[in-house]
Amino acid sequence: CWSEYLTTRIEQNMVVSCTCPISECQAQPTTAFIFSIVSSEEIIAKYEKALLRGYVECCSNLTWCTNPQGCDQILLKDGLGYGAACSKCSWMSCFNCNFPEAHYPASCSHMSHMTCAKCNHGFCWRCLKPWRPTHKDYYNCSAMVSKAAWQEKRFQDYNERCTFHHHAREFATRLRNRVSSISEVPKIGTLTFVLDACKVLEQARKVLAYSCVYSYYNQDTESMDIVEQQTESLELHTNAL
Repeated sequence: CWSEYLTTRIEQNMVVSCTCPISECQAQPTTAFIFSIVSSEEIIAKYEKALLRGYVECCSNLTWCTNPQGCDQILLKDGLGYGAACSKCSWMSCFNCNFPEAHYPASCSHMSHMTCAKCNHGFCWRCLKPWRPTHKDYYNCSAMVSKAAWQEKRFQDYNERCTFHHHAREFATRLRNRVSSISEVPKIGTLTFVLDACKVLEQARKVLAYSCVYSYYNQDTESMDIVEQQTESLELHTNAL
């Protein structure tokens, strides 16, 4: 049980914050314990990478190279100015905003207006919405205007997720009905598994839809980290199914 539990957490990149499977126990498995339980070299390698990622994320002066082509180099922010580059791939990064590369002499605010090199679509880097007609400049971004605007965007995000799961649930229901009609045709093999899978999909999508509502109204509670982890895990397995 421990092996399956830890392996799943490692594969889902949730092992660093995972606790004992018993809900009332908050003990975290140690590295030595994990090494004694998990035998797969591939899973252990993923665990070691997760430890490294967690360490870098906890250190405010460390970050990963932002080369979009991929680079596993860890950079020291204090020693990397605008004119310096990654020692491994020579990529120059900006650590003051989310833009993937250094953009001097343009300021970080200038970089909010992005244009796709392939289709010339203009969008805002902050909120990822189309630049026109709502974005006249950096300060008109809904992510920057006010707390009210932020709350509105947050509601829209949760509402979109909730609506998506409701539609996906309706799709599972239609699929189950279609499979049911097919299974009644003579000479067709048993489709019990497919029917059961559709029922599980319906239930999972229902839970995911209403978990969006729960998360929206309980965002500031201490238990939300666990709820978000469980929701993410359920969504991952539901999408796979």
